Order: sequence, then C-alpha cells, then structure tokens
Amino acid sequence: MAYRWKNKVDVDEAVVVLMNSLDEEGGLADWLKRTIQQSINDSEAEHVRYFFAEIKKHAPASLKYFEDPLSSGSD
Repeated sequence: MAYRWKNKVDVDEAVVVLMNSLDEEGGLADWLKRTIQQSINDSEAEHVRYFFAEIKKHAPASLKYFEDPLSSGSD
C-alpha cells in the first residue's frame, strides 16, 4: 500500500526500512520497491529531494532501485 510522505519523519522512516532491508536481506523485496517508488511519485518535490539526499548518504546501494522523477528536470 503506497502512501505520500507528509514530512521528513515519514521519509526518515522509509530510509531506515531500506537500510535494514539491505543489511538483512542484501536487497529489496518487490513490494517494498513498489511502495517506495509510488511514494516518490505521489509526494511533494521537497520530500522526494530529501529522500534521495538521505539514501545517497545512508543507503546508496538502494539508488539503483528507484527512479527520480525530478532528475528529468520536471517538478
């Protein structure tokens, strides 16, 4: 079930889940990838930018799983 990030705490929680999944499973489950990608697609640009900044710092291995809709220049 996808959801919109409403604040940085929501994003931080998603980043922690990614970190834990990578540490414990070595990758991300399909349901988790779909949920996070939908959150990226549905959330405000401010939260999407924060998400990508945080995973670059804390879970860079997860970058390959997600598409950043803001990187194409559209907002």
